[in-house]
Amino acid sequence: MEITEGIKKLMLAGIGAVATTYEKSEEVLNDLVKKGEITVDQGKTLNTELKHTLKEGLKGKSEFDAEDFISGLSDEEMERLKSALDKKENDE
Repeated sequence: MEITEGIKKLMLAGIGAVATTYEKSEEVLNDLVKKGEITVDQGKTLNTELKHTLKEGLKGKSEFDAEDFISGLSDEEMERLKSALDKKENDE
C-alpha cells in the first residue's frame, strides 16, 4: 500500500502544481491587461493634448512662409529641392 499512497500523493501534487500555475498565470495576465489599458488611456490623453498644442501653435500661421522654410534648409536639402523642382518643371 505504500507505493499506491506515494503515487497518489505524487499525482495530487502534480494536479496542485498545475492549478497553482494556472492561478498565478491568470493573475499575471490580468495585471498585464490592466497595465495595457492604462497605457492605452494615457496614450489617448497624450494624443489629445498633442493635437490641442499643435492647433494652438498653428493659430495665426495659416499662410506658408517660403522664406522661413528655405532658410531652414541645409545645402544638401536645398540641392535636392532644386532637383525636384527642375524634374517637376521638365515633366510638365
